[in-house]
Amino acid sequence: MRVGLAVLVVAYALSQFYRAFLAVLAPTLIAEIGATPEGLATASGLWFLVFALMQIPVGWALDRLGPRRTAAWLLALGGGGGAAVFALAQGPGAVTWGMVLLGIGCSPVLMASYYIFARIYPPRVFATLAGAVIGLGSLGNVAAAAPMAWAATAFGWRETLVALAVLSLAVAALIALTVRDPERAAGGTAGGLSDLLRIPALWPVLALAAVNYAPAASLRGLWAGPYAGQVFGADAGTIGTVTLAMGLAMIAGNFAYGPLDRLLGTRKWVIFGGNAICAGACLALALAPASGLWAATALLMVVGAAGASYPAIVAHARAFAPAHLAGRGVTLANLFSIGGVGIMQLATGPVFEGGAGQGADPVEGFRRLFVFYAALLAVGLVAYLFSRDRLD
Repeated sequence: MRVGLAVLVVAYALSQFYRAFLAVLAPTLIAEIGATPEGLATASGLWFLVFALMQIPVGWALDRLGPRRTAAWLLALGGGGGAAVFALAQGPGAVTWGMVLLGIGCSPVLMASYYIFARIYPPRVFATLAGAVIGLGSLGNVAAAAPMAWAATAFGWRETLVALAVLSLAVAALIALTVRDPERAAGGTAGGLSDLLRIPALWPVLALAAVNYAPAASLRGLWAGPYAGQVFGADAGTIGTVTLAMGLAMIAGNFAYGPLDRLLGTRKWVIFGGNAICAGACLALALAPASGLWAATALLMVVGAAGASYPAIVAHARAFAPAHLAGRGVTLANLFSIGGVGIMQLATGPVFEGGAGQGADPVEGFRRLFVFYAALLAVGLVAYLFSRDRLD
């Protein structure tokens, strides 16, 4: 099982890469194939929305078919196919379809490992294991920054995407060979999402899940590059450095959140405090969006680290789900989290454009963007106050 879990971590690193690499390629795609920042925001948002919608069939497949076949088949078809479509893109439409396919391919890999954790490990260590997977897998987020910028310059962005398509197929094959499906839980597979949604304790947790990941994911995956370039005049190498710094902060945050609930004896207030810090960093960026590149980078790193509470929130939601619905329990939380990112990502294009005035004032556009993220987190935190703390 350890080898299979290691391969799933590699697959998750690919998922992290595919959700973040547009920030680095954005200037090139705008120059070469006629893409626009708003169009790329839509393509990135669709990645998250498709990923989220796939959680419903993925949850069913994990409980009925097991993680091995679910993850291997979807990663091969969507991951390999999506990277190939992207590599052949002659216009913005192909980029959008490539991102849609990549969202499908990446949708099962993290949940496959979480399903295994939920089925064979004690509930108290779920958050630590979940955070470790995201922390290690977030090396893909790091690879989507400066290393991706280097590869696109050295080999060409199309050639790099072809190599990633081959890599996706290879990892899918390794999943099929190494992952073992846990035994079925007592109680069979009866029940579904409707049973979970009838649990009142889940709703405040799901409310925060719907907004908590949006600022970090959207800024790191798309807007950090245009922000550094349009506001501070950063070149591709500097943009890679900024996004790398934010990616490393997200990794550190994932490892930090994991054991904090056991160390402090509370899951709810660890999550609440971290997201309050993230909202504060977004507000600070809104108050002074052009104060300096490295000050802005430091605040982006705070957003990345403090906004990395996703595994802890999934663990909080998982604590209320029965064992025989473990697959649908973790995917329900993931649906709200990634779906929230997708919806907010689609909204960020109009939010930015409304402030920038068709590109005349990008500083004002980014100011509105940061206010938007801070307000989202504030609403989520108010709802989360009504949640019930639970570690088991």
